[in-house]
Amino acid sequence: MSEVNAVEVRDLVKDFSTSFRRKPLRAVDHVSFTIAPGEVYGLIGPNGSGKSTTMKALLGLVSPTSGTCSIFGHDSSKVDSRQQVGFLPENPYFYKHLSGEETIRFYGKLCGMRGKALTARTNELLDLVDLTDARHRRLGGYSKGMLQRIGLAQAIVQDPQLVILDEPTAGVDPIGSRQIRDLILALKERGITVFLCSHLLEQVQEVCDHVGIIHKGRLIKSGRLDDLISIEDQTEIVLQNADPALLEEIKQLVAKHGDTTLLRTGKPRTTLEGLFLRETRDADSSRDE
Repeated sequence: MSEVNAVEVRDLVKDFSTSFRRKPLRAVDHVSFTIAPGEVYGLIGPNGSGKSTTMKALLGLVSPTSGTCSIFGHDSSKVDSRQQVGFLPENPYFYKHLSGEETIRFYGKLCGMRGKALTARTNELLDLVDLTDARHRRLGGYSKGMLQRIGLAQAIVQDPQLVILDEPTAGVDPIGSRQIRDLILALKERGITVFLCSHLLEQVQEVCDHVGIIHKGRLIKSGRLDDLISIEDQTEIVLQNADPALLEEIKQLVAKHGDTTLLRTGKPRTTLEGLFLRETRDADSSRDE
């Protein structure tokens, strides 16, 4: 029996009515993708591209005009599909008079946790997001990065199998961004599936297994990150301790040169940013033709 996908979006369309147009505004245009359990999937695109609308449709916050979304095989429009989901919006709102510890306990109680189990889970999460030393500080005194980390802690307080993050590092300084990226990788190590929406391409490239590029409501590219950023018509050989003479006769001599280690061969990589710019430019060109 095949494994059920963590997320499955099929032919998703979302139109919004507007008084400024005769036709509805199409925010998402026949988008389809799947996310396997335990992987990190990044949906990237500029502001207004439809990525947040796609995320909201998956969460059941907006109703699709057509198409379907499912979470671990359950229709995402049904409440029970979200029992295994944690969500961190781009601009989460917290009660700033509460401390970090009180915030996690508050959300834990909303999820039905009590007593020793709640205390143990609170301590575990504060340690995971590196806020143990700030556990008694009011959220009003937290930095943007600290707020995002406490937000991530509340998103996983019920130990979900899928975590959905909307621009988790937006407005966060480089150190805070690194901490959040490390947390995403820690979630992956625990077997938790992560669905990440962002326009910060370099950060997505560091954590994602699969990437989808959405532009003007259309998913114009999707696949494994390593495959997407490979340059198809080039091959590279990376050597360690290679001298100039060896480089001139690499194909004949590398196997014979004992002081040289062949580290890897394969396709040289472009950047995710380069891929994104090329694909969106090509998509615009094809529409203009």
